[in-house]
Amino acid sequence: MRFRILGPVSLSPRTPSAAKPRALLATLLVRAGEVISSDSLIDELWGTEPPRTATTTLQVYISQLRKLLAEGRPPGLETEELLLTRSPGYLLRVPEEDFDLARFETLRVAGRTSYEQGDFAAASRLLHDALAVWTGPALSGVPHGVRLESTAIRLDELRMESLDQRIRADLRLGHHRKLAGELMALATEHPLREALHGHLMVVLYRTDRQSDALRVYARLRRSLVEELGVEPGRSLKRLQERILRSDPSLDWRPPEPAGGSVAPAASPTTGPLRGLPGGTERLIGRHEETASAERMLRGEAGRPPVRLVAVAGRAGVGKTAFAVQLARQVADAFPDGQVLVRLRGPLGRPLTADEATTALLRGLGGGDHGAADQVPADRGQLTAALQRALRGRRPLLVLDDAGSEEQIRPLLAAVGDCSVIVTGRRMLSALDGARHLVLQPLRPDEAMEMLHVAGGELMAADPVAVAEIAGLCGHLPLALRVAAASLVARPHTTAEGLAARLRDERTRLERLREGDLDLRACLMTAYQEARPEQQRAFRLLGLAPVPDFALWTVAALLDVEAPVAEELVEGLVRAQLLETRPQPDGQVRYGFHELLRVLSGELRQQERTDSLRAATARLCAAYLSLARRADALLTPGRSRQPEEPAPAPPSGAGDRAPAPCAPLAWFRQEAAGLVQSVRLAHAAGLWSLVWELAGSTAGYFQTCAVWDQWETSHRLALDAARRAGSPAAEAAVLHSLGDLAWQRREADRALGRYGEARRLFGLAGDRLGAARCRIGEADVLLGRGRLTTAARRYGRALALCSAGHDLRGVVAALGGLAMVNLHQGLPLGALRLLDECGRAAERLGDRRWATYARRTAERIAGPDGRAAAVEVRPGMWLLDPGRPSFAPAGAGRTGGRTGGRLAQRL
Repeated sequence: MRFRILGPVSLSPRTPSAAKPRALLATLLVRAGEVISSDSLIDELWGTEPPRTATTTLQVYISQLRKLLAEGRPPGLETEELLLTRSPGYLLRVPEEDFDLARFETLRVAGRTSYEQGDFAAASRLLHDALAVWTGPALSGVPHGVRLESTAIRLDELRMESLDQRIRADLRLGHHRKLAGELMALATEHPLREALHGHLMVVLYRTDRQSDALRVYARLRRSLVEELGVEPGRSLKRLQERILRSDPSLDWRPPEPAGGSVAPAASPTTGPLRGLPGGTERLIGRHEETASAERMLRGEAGRPPVRLVAVAGRAGVGKTAFAVQLARQVADAFPDGQVLVRLRGPLGRPLTADEATTALLRGLGGGDHGAADQVPADRGQLTAALQRALRGRRPLLVLDDAGSEEQIRPLLAAVGDCSVIVTGRRMLSALDGARHLVLQPLRPDEAMEMLHVAGGELMAADPVAVAEIAGLCGHLPLALRVAAASLVARPHTTAEGLAARLRDERTRLERLREGDLDLRACLMTAYQEARPEQQRAFRLLGLAPVPDFALWTVAALLDVEAPVAEELVEGLVRAQLLETRPQPDGQVRYGFHELLRVLSGELRQQERTDSLRAATARLCAAYLSLARRADALLTPGRSRQPEEPAPAPPSGAGDRAPAPCAPLAWFRQEAAGLVQSVRLAHAAGLWSLVWELAGSTAGYFQTCAVWDQWETSHRLALDAARRAGSPAAEAAVLHSLGDLAWQRREADRALGRYGEARRLFGLAGDRLGAARCRIGEADVLLGRGRLTTAARRYGRALALCSAGHDLRGVVAALGGLAMVNLHQGLPLGALRLLDECGRAAERLGDRRWATYARRTAERIAGPDGRAAAVEVRPGMWLLDPGRPSFAPAGAGRTGGRTGGRLAQRL
């Protein structure tokens, strides 16, 4: 093998001689196949105080590694295929056959599977081979940073776990005498490891050395009491008692051959079962859920106990901890004990129904120091053996991490009246008689409490940073545990420093990994079990521009019909990869949990660039189509951009579109998405969609005085128009920005933008566009009291708009001329022009302008026609007719804050 980390770190044919390049190699190897950011590599090599030249030095080390890899590369394989530069860092690809860790994992998993299936000979052989791969302590010979240190601890623990299982397999095969010397040496090397001492006691007992076995127990007990102040565990105490009474079940019996008669997998014992995991961690929050589930299992308030409680929730939400805590709270109601069975095997693979039954049989059968409890392979024999094991007792069973109803139905049928708590990511809604609980992330205060409990004083000093960390972790218990562990592992850092590291979404999941706690791996399990079309949907829906999105957004992004889109998102909801967000109007929107949205962004890098661009184009086109429909109702007759219309949204995209009678409500709901869709289109280089989308929102921005979003979207649109070389589009965007400047009472800027837009409209041959710019200029001049110049601009614009049949321009020009007449002391002329303006507005279908014209005429004709304030546009007021100065449009309609004085209402 070329790459070794299970012992001294080495690379053949030549290992880096300097310590830091070796440490770099080790760090890349333990994360082989993953992108590791440059920042993480620098942290590992230099800790919290890297030199100023750390980035350059890292690049030098990478170059040295590439040269070493080139020396031993197989024929036809380029060096670049092994060590790749991938934003935001590097990725090392290692062929499994060349890597000792990959070989160890393969053999270890195969050996564990063989053991669980009762093939102890194969398990012993495979685990012997797995342990032979090791040449010393993991990752030795290199300086350890935080991650290498935690990885070394984890790998050494895996080695001991494999050694323990190999010894158990050899015990099952009767290799007692061969094991005696090895176990004596191991017990001396690991004086406090109880499992090894237990194996040694069994071996000595079976080789007629009962007194030596008891001395081993006494020596271990003395070491534990003197060094740790604790007694040996319950299992080892029971083993001592069995040795003292020469329990016949300790004698070895050869396994039954496959297909032969079988002994029961477990025999009833006199004491209660103790099958819950150890630990004294306090469950944070979940008070209502725990109380509800406890009432179900106890059958309080005159109701019979519930036999099956199903607990669902997304990965990392704390289902197992909840189930264990619940089982402990109701322990007095189940004197026969509790047993927890994990329903997933190596690498997170769900057990089959037979494997799940087998696992429960082993859980009911006690430890491996008893009889050679062979488990039958036949479904009927399995059920019979399980029923025999449960005869006369009714423990509480906890079936953890179920994959499906099919997996546990045979088991539930076999356990009879036993009460069962089953956990799983999916809601197992097809299970008969089940009562369901769905766990959500913790509340913010509970999440902060969990960080304080797990992080101790390091979290207590900065409550603001702790609150931010809780939010960045999405209040998910596993993420909170990892974050706290990360801070504890780096006591020289602060909560604010941890929050700063977690802010970057590109590396957040990578940083939420500590020791054997890996948030990304946990979240990935649900994704990997989804169907390919659901996985693609999960990746693409991360493009949705708002935290919660409607079904038409899904249809547009995935390019499917509405029924198919609904089926896909509901499948993602059931898989806990997406969540529903019910709305006050009865509709349902969808959204990601914070950390799943980050995972979607990471996985989206797997998509082809053209696929992402096409999805973005479909989404933006759908937004544009719906925005135009709403804008047409909001501002009848609004002139359109001079480019071709955007493509229609995909079929079904408008099924959940806003009702035509509520354009403002739809705009308010989708405003953030519209602005973000402008950004998405700009990032994808979809230039025409950028300015079309921006233009379709201008009416809403003006009506509701949403100045910042107006500015943001139109600046992007202006850049897009210039990049595309479209003077007509640039002119339209500048005209809208002129309107914005006028609304903000930035007169000089407004005149500049209107003037530049008029020039570009002229170059494009768009006389009506130029006329609209003249109206804008006239509005500004009117506000400054330059009535004669304003009248000329209005008049010229009126002529052009009349000739071009632009009714909206006609309405605006007539309204402006009416105001000029009013301020020049010509009320009759103003009334005539307002009458023409109102009739034109009615032909246009613009009730707002028609109402304005009628209302203003009534005021002029009334006794106080020269009021202290004059409405010069719908919702726009001249506060002092003697000193022209407008309150921005929209303020009078919305009451919102603007760049000028708030409008007065008459």
